[in-house]
Amino acid sequence: MPWTGAIGSVVLFVACYAVILSMYGGGFATIPAYLKDVFGTRYVGAIHGRLLTAWSAAGVFGPVLVNYIRQYQIDNGVPKADAYSVTMYIMAGLLLVGFALNWFMHPVHERHHMKPETWTRKGGTDD
Repeated sequence: MPWTGAIGSVVLFVACYAVILSMYGGGFATIPAYLKDVFGTRYVGAIHGRLLTAWSAAGVFGPVLVNYIRQYQIDNGVPKADAYSVTMYIMAGLLLVGFALNWFMHPVHERHHMKPETWTRKGGTDD
């Protein structure tokens, strides 16, 4: 994003943000299916709950970190108009790291999945 602004292409800048905004909320729709594919169906609810807890923690601490980096840059002489450039590059780098980690992700072996016959407790009731 900072690069599109630096070259002065308003159309490219708006197009990039349109792509970013089109993905907003897509994780909520795809994560349960992704977790099922990776971990099986037995504990998807528990794993999804933990993932949403981490997601909400990132929603709280992420903006705090971005503002800290911005203020640090302003305090060190970076013009206010350019103060978010470094954070945008950091976020782009983290996006690439996440993409690479997702690319190398593979489902756990089925031997680690619980079998349907082990789902019931001793008394015969399901969880």
